[in-house]
Amino acid sequence: MELPLSLTILLLCSTIVIGSPPPASALAPCDFPAIFNFGDSNSDTGGLSAVYGQAPPPSGETFFGHPAGRYSDGRLVIDFIAASFGLPFLSAYLDAVGSNFTHGANFATAGSTIRPQNTTFWQYGYSPISLDVQFNEFYHFRRRSQVARDRGGVYRQLLPEEEVFSKALYTFDIGQNDLTAGYFLNMSTSQVRAYIPDLLRQFSDTVKEVYNEGGRYFWIHNTGPVGCLPYVMDRLPVMQSQIDRAGCSSPYNEVARDFNSGVGKVLEQLRKHLPLAAITYVDVYSLKYALISEPKKYGFTQPFRACCGHGGKYNYNKNHGCGSKAFKDGKEVLIGKSCEDPLAHVNWDGIHFTEAANKQIFDHIVGGSFSDNKNPLRMACHKA
Repeated sequence: MELPLSLTILLLCSTIVIGSPPPASALAPCDFPAIFNFGDSNSDTGGLSAVYGQAPPPSGETFFGHPAGRYSDGRLVIDFIAASFGLPFLSAYLDAVGSNFTHGANFATAGSTIRPQNTTFWQYGYSPISLDVQFNEFYHFRRRSQVARDRGGVYRQLLPEEEVFSKALYTFDIGQNDLTAGYFLNMSTSQVRAYIPDLLRQFSDTVKEVYNEGGRYFWIHNTGPVGCLPYVMDRLPVMQSQIDRAGCSSPYNEVARDFNSGVGKVLEQLRKHLPLAAITYVDVYSLKYALISEPKKYGFTQPFRACCGHGGKYNYNKNHGCGSKAFKDGKEVLIGKSCEDPLAHVNWDGIHFTEAANKQIFDHIVGGSFSDNKNPLRMACHKA
């Protein structure tokens, strides 16, 4: 018997709805039991300090009240991300004293790059813990943590369960140092651009390796506007015609945007080749540039001048950084002092952001408006 046209349409629509994936609003928020982070100083919670010595006071003064392994006056974006899931701040993998890795680990170290640098830390300040090394640390940690947990006792209280690795959020924030490294080695902009494809290849390979180790949920930041940072503008001056309306150095920001465009394309390919992965690409470049170009809109009065430093146009001097000391009249005195109001500053020490700026960044990315797929942080376990 032939069905009435109206009933046929109703049944067809029902079939389509039933067979379609539920809308994003109907999906349950993600509850990540752990976070594993890879990156540089923008997300280092103590790695470099554990290896080369603690970031000196007044670092950490705003939130922790003392140095806490972070190159800022307080919390970083990764700290706000962890707290948003009710997780403790991530312990640095390289910091053995007092660390608890039950809810993840932080492999980031200040000065890290995607590809290894052919220089020492003492020459240019770039960490030997490049992204490939960070992955090797993760690979080792994933296996050794389970061997140790099998011993029982305190190990079960300090190390993650096996199933955590497939349920965790994997965060990446790295690339800035790869760009500045070339310039500080006197490379031209064209030479720096020339090695971006190699950076992208190595970055892509690492994401694939984490996926092969069971990682499924990725939250990946692009790099910020390096041409707006005092340590770049002070050491790599450009012609007046190359200064943009915000006061930043255009050539270096253009290279950062080229790199970010490449990262976006790489992640699009990875979405096709890693079928079980949920990848969210977050445009922190645009937000960081907004904080600097429109500071009053976000509550800042000092977009460029470092809060903690000594001398110069930007209160930045590579030889006398934040927390540095000198002898005066036979006494050791602090010359790299903190400003009176870190809340008014975007930049902490000429290189890194203040806690206030990091909080603004988190507050604006958490809802998904800066994600390429509009995925909020709480929905990062779902494909958008």
